[in-house]
Amino acid sequence: MGLQMFAAILALLFVAIPTSNAWGTEGHYMVCKIAQSYLTSTASNAVLKLLPAGANGDLASECTWADNVRGAYPWSSALHYVDTPDNLCTYDYTRDCHDSSGASGRCVVGAINNYTSQLRTYPSTTYNLTQALMFLSHFMGDVHQPLHVGFTTDAGGNSITVYWYNVKTNLHSVWDTKIIQTSMSNYFGNDMNTMANSIKANITSTQISQWNSCGSSTSACADTFATESIQQACNYAYKDAPNNAYLSDTYYLSRSPVVNTRIAQGAVRLANFLNQIFV
Repeated sequence: MGLQMFAAILALLFVAIPTSNAWGTEGHYMVCKIAQSYLTSTASNAVLKLLPAGANGDLASECTWADNVRGAYPWSSALHYVDTPDNLCTYDYTRDCHDSSGASGRCVVGAINNYTSQLRTYPSTTYNLTQALMFLSHFMGDVHQPLHVGFTTDAGGNSITVYWYNVKTNLHSVWDTKIIQTSMSNYFGNDMNTMANSIKANITSTQISQWNSCGSSTSACADTFATESIQQACNYAYKDAPNNAYLSDTYYLSRSPVVNTRIAQGAVRLANFLNQIFV
């Protein structure tokens, strides 16, 4: 299939996915790369001031930072996901947003709420706002990866062994990285920027409006994002992927539009949050 034909099919599928990424390096990079292009000048200036010097003004370069510091900040591990009861396909903040010891608010949704609140104090020095920006940007990607709002028993697909084009892995990794990497290899010359540009080119103004009409507050929005993810985990990620399943073209071609849409939604919504924070 040629690139132009694939792009046309992708555009149709992209629109068709209902609005009911943690992604690996590629997914997080694309979420933040696209998001930065949607920032207002005021928000862009604030982000540039908060980014560490080594980022050279590129938010995407720091969007895997939260994964890289898990060893140094072990308390942050619980903030990358939220587990839900098996097979209910619903999310509830009071029921689900806690860590393994039961501490309330310690999940990806609670983290988004917390770091959004911290960033609203800008330019205060009460908090480390550079870290708050990098955490929020990462967790906004995570909450849009369907299996970061997955079932408790299988830890969001981590304990479900599958074979991705005959290579042994787990279902969570398929959604974190394998689908994206397959798309990059097949259609985008293994280039993250090319794929990010393709995803952005398919985002419409109508979709932006719909995706940002998620609730009356940022906390209501974060709940909406998690609800979408568990629904898509049930409808797409877990479906037809039992333990030891062999997944290839049929699974990939029907799921890659979901992944692309979630990356796009995460990007648009991250930009919207930052634009509301930095006014």
